[in-house]
Amino acid sequence: MDDDRARVEEAARKVVESHDPRSLPTSEFLGACFDAGLSWVHFPEGLGGLGVSRGLQATADAILQEAGGPNPFSLNPIGHGMAAATVLEHGSPELARDLLRPLATTEHIWCQLFSEPGAGSDLAGLATSAVRDGDEWVVNGQKVWTSLAHRARYALLLARSDPDQPKHKGLTYFVLDMQAPGVETRPLRQMTGQAEFNEVYLSDARIPDSHRLGEVGNGWRVAMTTLMNERSAIGGSSSVRGEGTIAEAVELWARYPQRHTPVLRDRLAALWTRAEAQRLTDERARRSATTGSPGPEGSIAKLVNAELNQQVYEFCMELIGPEATLYGDYTQREITRMEDYRGPVQQRFLRARANTIEGGTSEVLRNILGERILGLPGDLRADAGKPWKEIPRG
Repeated sequence: MDDDRARVEEAARKVVESHDPRSLPTSEFLGACFDAGLSWVHFPEGLGGLGVSRGLQATADAILQEAGGPNPFSLNPIGHGMAAATVLEHGSPELARDLLRPLATTEHIWCQLFSEPGAGSDLAGLATSAVRDGDEWVVNGQKVWTSLAHRARYALLLARSDPDQPKHKGLTYFVLDMQAPGVETRPLRQMTGQAEFNEVYLSDARIPDSHRLGEVGNGWRVAMTTLMNERSAIGGSSSVRGEGTIAEAVELWARYPQRHTPVLRDRLAALWTRAEAQRLTDERARRSATTGSPGPEGSIAKLVNAELNQQVYEFCMELIGPEATLYGDYTQREITRMEDYRGPVQQRFLRARANTIEGGTSEVLRNILGERILGLPGDLRADAGKPWKEIPRG
């Protein structure tokens, strides 16, 4: 482990010495990181990694970002945090070589076409169809709540290829070119006024079979790779004490001394303690990580951080008092930069309401933890074993 750490540190220092992130275009700097194996250090050499423990990613990121390098996850969250691992594990070697580098450089933004109007938490009940036509698949259906679809070049797509099979078995997984004919994206206005999410309509969109991930009918297993990486990516907290959402609450506390009360002081102390406990838990998970995909344990971080974020912003709104009711602009506006997410605290409070829904609801995550970690009996499922086409749909 010490030898691997030294190797990662040396590679990161060489990159920042020869590629100044403060003067180079972002894509060029991130391309150098990919070539040095620092995009995902646990990936194989030649595909953005060094074949070492994923726990050493924090070592590389600290050196790169201290020198002024960007956080690639913040620039391409679905691509960097979810798509890359899925393509590597389930795609052909040729597809991985074609897609991973422009994904890592953020030249290609990615999105995730999973949820549908009738299949949110019950993802396996989705209805978007994929029908084989020679060396291509013809896809029809509607997806919803698709973050960054308006900017994405590629999408991770889960579709139903066999309606005669039970709902978990008749699914197949693809990489979809979002610029292909038959793909239409429409923005959805959120209560923040932003249009971060989209609905996507697929009308006879064609996908080459070479862009299929995993075997036909085995899409649920591929989707689990995506979801485990998603929950691990969005659930992780800062490795630096006192950073992250809790830092915003502490900063507001210092800015509004006239609002201090013993009750609020106790609440802030409790939130800070909980944030620190979560940070240490995440740090332990990072240090024990291997080169493989994350397991269901990633659901713990996602669950705790989602609920903690909401509690922190509720505290912030109570602290600033009547000012919390002020919000300047609900005009619909599309997200074009990650900075657009970081508006006033009122905006962040509104946006945090989605934290316990996106990436798996808190209820679903508790089921996962109960069944897959604690070994508790699973929920009763009336549709188990039935062909999907025979299951009533609302």
